[in-house]
Amino acid sequence: MHISKPSKAALMRELKDYVMITLGLISYSLAWAAFLIPYQITTGGTTGIGAIIYYATGFPIQWSYFLINAVLMTFAIKILGPKFSIKTTYAIFMLTFFLWLFQKIVNGPDGIPPQILGPGQDFMACLIGASMCGLGLGVVFNCNGSTGGTDIIAAIINKYRDVTLGRMIMACDVVIISSCYFIFHDWRRVIFGFVTLFVIGFVLDYIVNSARQSVQFLIFSKEYEKIADRITKETHRGVTVLDGTGWYSKGHVKVLVVLAYKRQSVEIFRLVKDIDPNAFISQSSVIGVYGEGFDKLKGK
Repeated sequence: MHISKPSKAALMRELKDYVMITLGLISYSLAWAAFLIPYQITTGGTTGIGAIIYYATGFPIQWSYFLINAVLMTFAIKILGPKFSIKTTYAIFMLTFFLWLFQKIVNGPDGIPPQILGPGQDFMACLIGASMCGLGLGVVFNCNGSTGGTDIIAAIINKYRDVTLGRMIMACDVVIISSCYFIFHDWRRVIFGFVTLFVIGFVLDYIVNSARQSVQFLIFSKEYEKIADRITKETHRGVTVLDGTGWYSKGHVKVLVVLAYKRQSVEIFRLVKDIDPNAFISQSSVIGVYGEGFDKLKGK
């Protein structure tokens, strides 16, 4: 079987993705080390679980995060495929390292995390830390990366059940944040956790331009078969081929219709450009997409 060698442009794009994922992870890790951990603020995800374990026992947050994700990744590699798993594995290792590194840098000689903003500034630390986390995650998601954790759980369940990723992640996060009450016996900590989660979600959505927003592509190309095959295989989105006629040329053309999430737009544009740089593409936002692979069709 002949395996095509990736082009230089494709390799450079992958390298750029990994550089941007790394920068996003630095922002996320620094937020935890400098703002969230010193003020004992938690949030959702496996990092939130690691934080709760750390506050309760002193066990380092990065090792809890790593161990939980190591277990989840053993399932994800089989179920979600190698492309998802490679970048996620990279992000898990790098985030573990950066969480350790920035705690070493920020913490004092006695190992106690200092409150950089001063005592009693929990809410401000919550806002700054959550904004940096949202920024970091947005950059990671824009480059087709993931930090693992509840993303893996949600993606696995979403593959087999008609439950949106957003709802699954939210359900997991609500349980994680609420559980911190049993550590602190302080509802303020729970509220701070939900504020952090809300701010992270708001900034994240702003960065990725609403992850669940859907778009429609109309693609005109002589290489329509190759483009349709790759879109189906690599983005797991359906493609419909329509027969068209160019009114000026009176020539027959094939039109590909693709519905996808907005976060997949860059990947689809790159894919089409690799096959046919002269392709004509129209992209438009759609209000709602319901049915197979998207939201469930609801009726009163």
